[in-house]
Amino acid sequence: MELITDPGILFLDEPTTGLDSSTSNAVLLLLKRMARQGRTIIFSIHQPRYSIFRLFDKLTLLAAGRMLYHGPAQDALEYFKSIGYECESHNNPADFFLDVINGDSTAVTSNKTEEIDIENIDDHLNRDKTLAEKLAEDYINSVYYQETKAELEKLPSGSQRKTVFRSITYTTSFWHQLKWVSRRTFKNLLGNPQASIAQLLVTVLLGVIVGAIFFDAKDDPSGMQNRVGAMFFITTNQCFSSISAIELFIVERKIFIHEYISGYYRISAYYFSKLMADLIPMRTLPSIIFTCIVYFMIGLKPTAGAFFIMMFTLMMVSYTATAMALAIATGQSVVAVANLLMTIAFVFMIIFSGLLVNLKSILSWLSWLQYFSIPRYGLAALEVNEFVGLDFCCTNTTLTNSSCIKTSMCNGEEYLKNQGFEPTSWGLWQNHVALACMTVIFLSISYVKLCLMKKFS
Repeated sequence: MELITDPGILFLDEPTTGLDSSTSNAVLLLLKRMARQGRTIIFSIHQPRYSIFRLFDKLTLLAAGRMLYHGPAQDALEYFKSIGYECESHNNPADFFLDVINGDSTAVTSNKTEEIDIENIDDHLNRDKTLAEKLAEDYINSVYYQETKAELEKLPSGSQRKTVFRSITYTTSFWHQLKWVSRRTFKNLLGNPQASIAQLLVTVLLGVIVGAIFFDAKDDPSGMQNRVGAMFFITTNQCFSSISAIELFIVERKIFIHEYISGYYRISAYYFSKLMADLIPMRTLPSIIFTCIVYFMIGLKPTAGAFFIMMFTLMMVSYTATAMALAIATGQSVVAVANLLMTIAFVFMIIFSGLLVNLKSILSWLSWLQYFSIPRYGLAALEVNEFVGLDFCCTNTTLTNSSCIKTSMCNGEEYLKNQGFEPTSWGLWQNHVALACMTVIFLSISYVKLCLMKKFS
């Protein structure tokens, strides 16, 4: 995974651990090819066999926090020979170095003047420490140390180095990252389709139930009431069904932080890929299906324009509610907290939707809250779309019908004016503009919180 960013320097911690000899050799051959392409590879390794050891360009040996050798790997045997430790011809160089450092080599044993007293472990440990100090001293007095020191002195000072790591760069473009992150996101979605399938099934079932309850609404006062009730329920349902979006950035929080810090992709690529994976299957398709079911079962205005406007309105309500859910949930680590905040926000929004209380009668110091209500814009758009041009007065053919109640509002325009809605084209589309603006604002908030997530994690 770390190779996704095409790093100039690659750090590995025992890359051969748990691998058999053949696989370990294949891994090191791959690293060797990468090094020949100009990439610096630094790794720790435990007792490599000779076929692996001979692939090393540089070797660093450490003991007790001291550097015992740093230089060309193939010169290490000659160096140790020069300070009195010679490797036997049949011995693996890597094993030989470990023996020398740990004081277990035959070369070390030949230099000992006394046997190790098993009961005096402290003296043995002190002797090993003295050996590490002696080897470190020998290295400091060697030409390899002088060469390493000269190389380090060529590096820029600390004040000049600060500008090197000031910005993060990516080897791939935004569109390339968006393509592959989106592909992974949709693949995960298809691999775990339970949530999407459940959402669609619930949408179909709920659509049939709502259509059956408000079936075939008439053009009379009771039909007007049924239409308003149906639209209020539909709008409210679109809002509450978007609560599932709160998990979008919470479930993968740790994965995102790790991958972003590692430089796998831009935040924007991840953000838009998650949006597409949620808005298309979880918001767009349910809105289309729900509209197709309830529109004809309720018997709303029989025009293609009104049908598609209602479909578009439900999508916009769902998008805005989803955006608000993301704005609240992004950065949260507990789903229950975000769920509670979303529920409280929607409850207050429903109060100012325009059905439970007449918006014109609200006190002036509270009336401004209606402009932050998502259901208010959705319900207003649906009512203007449906009621303009409809007549709800009792006709001669319906006077004998007991369900026909006398009302002072004979047409849809009068009802809309009474509710504080403009029965005009702008009165319709201003609600969509408001929803679009709220969507952009909420998405911007969630994006900023996503950018800050790494900083405060």
